[in-house]
Amino acid sequence: IWLYVSQIPNLAKLGRRFVLQGGTQHNLAAVKSQVDFIEGRFKGKDVTPDVFVHTHTGESGAIGAALEAARLWGEGHATQFIGLDAVAAIAYTTTRNESTRCYFCKNKCLRTFIDVETARRPAGAEAFVYKRGPEEPHAARIRAAEEAKAETHRIIIATCEKGTVEDVADMREIKRGLDAVKKQNPDLAAYAATAAFRSWEPERAPAGASRLPWRRDAARETARERRAELRIGLPRVLNMYSLAPLFTAYFESLGLGAQNLVWSDYTSEELYRAGAKRGAVDPCFPSKLGIPHVHNLLTAKHAKKPLDAIFFPMVDDLPSDLHGCVDHRSCPTVATTPEAVKAAFTKESDLFAEAGIRYLDTFVNPGQPVLLERQLYDAFEDWLGLTPRENAHAVAEGYRALARYQEDLQARGGEILRRLEAEDRLGIVLLGRPYHNDPGINHGILEEFQKLGYPIFTQQSLPLDADIVARLFDADLASGRVQHPLSVNDVWSNSYSENTSHKVFAAKYVARHPNLVALELSNFKCGHDAPIYALIEDIIEASGTPSFSFKDIDENKPAGSIKIRVETIDYFLRHHREQLQRRHHKRERVEKELEAMERRLRGEAPASGEPDEGRQAAAASARQAS
Repeated sequence: IWLYVSQIPNLAKLGRRFVLQGGTQHNLAAVKSQVDFIEGRFKGKDVTPDVFVHTHTGESGAIGAALEAARLWGEGHATQFIGLDAVAAIAYTTTRNESTRCYFCKNKCLRTFIDVETARRPAGAEAFVYKRGPEEPHAARIRAAEEAKAETHRIIIATCEKGTVEDVADMREIKRGLDAVKKQNPDLAAYAATAAFRSWEPERAPAGASRLPWRRDAARETARERRAELRIGLPRVLNMYSLAPLFTAYFESLGLGAQNLVWSDYTSEELYRAGAKRGAVDPCFPSKLGIPHVHNLLTAKHAKKPLDAIFFPMVDDLPSDLHGCVDHRSCPTVATTPEAVKAAFTKESDLFAEAGIRYLDTFVNPGQPVLLERQLYDAFEDWLGLTPRENAHAVAEGYRALARYQEDLQARGGEILRRLEAEDRLGIVLLGRPYHNDPGINHGILEEFQKLGYPIFTQQSLPLDADIVARLFDADLASGRVQHPLSVNDVWSNSYSENTSHKVFAAKYVARHPNLVALELSNFKCGHDAPIYALIEDIIEASGTPSFSFKDIDENKPAGSIKIRVETIDYFLRHHREQLQRRHHKRERVEKELEAMERRLRGEAPASGEPDEGRQAAAASARQAS
């Protein structure tokens, strides 16, 4: 719970006294582990934490529920409490076996059925009475005693919404409702995860004149003629989630068919377990996935229809729209993963050679177009029979496709953001790395929020239109805090890593926009994320905007903890939206009153629909006189 739900990187900032509450504390082993966890977070600090267990630990665990019930009652919500006597008479049975298995999808999850029977309340039973502070006792707003009846209903504990019903028609109705919510609240991470890997239909590169000896020229022509038949496998991992349009457009521009650029499947538990046994790369889960994805290409894609090559480039730096950064490097672990993967498949025997596949882990610098052009030419000159002219054209087409992909994301993000502003709603911005768009890495967390009615933005989808950028960053420019709106130098001087710097910039963007909240995703043992945990939190909290995080994500999917945390975050976001709406309505009211006051001072007539205070006062005097 502390790791998956609390997600507080710096416990010391909360204070030094901690009270453990809830029924869990009856388990002394759990208490000991929590004490060790808290004390471990204070190592190297000047203070020592004091940890207490609440005297009434079980009852104190319900304090939050009691406070929420009191809040709702104060807002006029009628309670559905059936009364203490009826509660004492409740009977229930729990069933969890093959008869409760769900067959609405291929997962076939086992469910828990809880059948609850509430006894009839005796006629004339008194309403439950409570006392609120110094006030007189009030009768709670509950159903009248004579209306209470014996009821039996079933509670179904399932892993998804579709499993909470038994009838197919009810399930389909639930699915229709979820589909409608998802359509109204797009998930741009899910969109980016598919759009990045589609064909961007680049312009075909011209062959260009050849100046080679006739034998080499003939070999080049033969290689060129084979291009349309070549099949290249590409692992759907790491920075491919941001660079795929560049590489696919490059190959397509050279004449390779889009259908022959074969991507590995999306990450799943089955894909990971099938290939992970071959070796380990790093504690970082996204890097670990390199081996399973190449294994998927070898055993699934190649077996179905043979591949000629697997292209898994070592990406050294990245294109960037940020200004003033020290550099735009890729993560070193990510950059070297293709070489580690190669070792895993060639240590005992060369499985690539045995399958008749070229393994191409070309070292590339997409952040430097001229250098990338040279690197790709050296890598594919002989195999594809390239000329410098067509290679240059293909690289240019790759960058054009990448720009179109990014423009498409930002256009969609801008449309959604304008709608949120008009409707006073909230959107969630994923603060993560490109591979967090992979549903197998984000563990479906983003989809859970989407189903609750929150559109999802990625960092790359945040609109950079001049009007929005001016609205958010003009004050920083005017004060001299930054020299360019797309700069992070004011808060992060160690701006070597592109994805880290982009994450910091997205945090600044979210902190300045009232309709956006941040959701940070970070993987276990991520060395580039660790230094900016506190920075991201400070940037966002300084503006009074809530931020939430799921840290230390790995191959394990703690579905229960994720669900609890998503529900908790949703609760806070609903309250945050209510505060936004109250501030918005108050601002509108103040603006109208100021406009009316200005018109009165200028001696202008009141606007249509606006009460004329003078005329109203005269009418009131006339009524009194009559």
